[in-house]
Amino acid sequence: MARTRLYRDGRLEAEDFPLDDISEHLKEQGTVVWLDLTDPDRKDYERVQEEFGLHRLAIEDASSPHERPKLSHYAAHVFFNAYAVGFDRSAGDLDLHKVSVFATERALITVHAADFDMDAVLERWDATADLAGHGVAYLAHGLLDVVVDGQFDAVRQLDEALEALEEHLFEETPQAIRRVQRRSFRLRKSLGRLRKVVLPMRELVNGLMRAREHLVDDEMLPYYHDLYDHVLRVAEFTESLRDFTATILESNLAVQGNRQNSIMKKVTSWAAIIAVPTAVTGYYGQNLPFPGYEKQWGFLISAVLIVLLSVGLYVTFKRKDWL
Repeated sequence: MARTRLYRDGRLEAEDFPLDDISEHLKEQGTVVWLDLTDPDRKDYERVQEEFGLHRLAIEDASSPHERPKLSHYAAHVFFNAYAVGFDRSAGDLDLHKVSVFATERALITVHAADFDMDAVLERWDATADLAGHGVAYLAHGLLDVVVDGQFDAVRQLDEALEALEEHLFEETPQAIRRVQRRSFRLRKSLGRLRKVVLPMRELVNGLMRAREHLVDDEMLPYYHDLYDHVLRVAEFTESLRDFTATILESNLAVQGNRQNSIMKKVTSWAAIIAVPTAVTGYYGQNLPFPGYEKQWGFLISAVLIVLLSVGLYVTFKRKDWL
């Protein structure tokens, strides 16, 4: 599935025209072409490679599902990978959607799977149509702006999920303890995946601004600086969440340790209380004569000792908050 757009002198002139017409359009002055490929196969890559002179290494990077975000320079074009991000708050999982971009002087080719929302990019382009005269730099900026905004939304939602988890740290039911542990480790895993796609965006955007191909002109440069500032905000937000996650895990371990100490104090206290009747009855159970042996008042004294000592220990432990 392929989508196309033709801009002429900063105005959108045509959409969804055949791929065979791209060469003819590029021969005309003042034209910029966008080509979008969804789940392309090898024949699609070969056709685009022949049409635009794309480097085979860039084709390999675009077709590989596990490439990191990066920017590469080739003789005929610039290539970069980026990842749109979605966060499933109920499950705590992160959804990554890769988009690969080939940028020539007058053409932008985007490659992605069907799960990437290209319609949001089109809406961003249409909302900033006054910048269309800047050609490829305008198209690349709109795409990256949507990607970075999505990353910021994912970081913000992850932050809210961590704050919600923090409120359940002091719940003492076994179900709540297990839920907090599972949730905290799942969010930590999602944060680790997010860092891998967010942090390289700084080099990517900075590289586009300083590219030797001069894709970004002076008038578009402030927009890329603003985009770079957003990238830095997302990266700093992500790093702060890393510390926040570590704090939650440490707090969870500390709470569990305190809870275990409290349980041990209670168990020890009850064991001490139970030891009193065991000791008294064990003493009076000896087969030796002693004061009160085989006498009713001896039994009463032993019973009173058990009650007084047990109650005394209970009151003492209760005042010390051991029970």
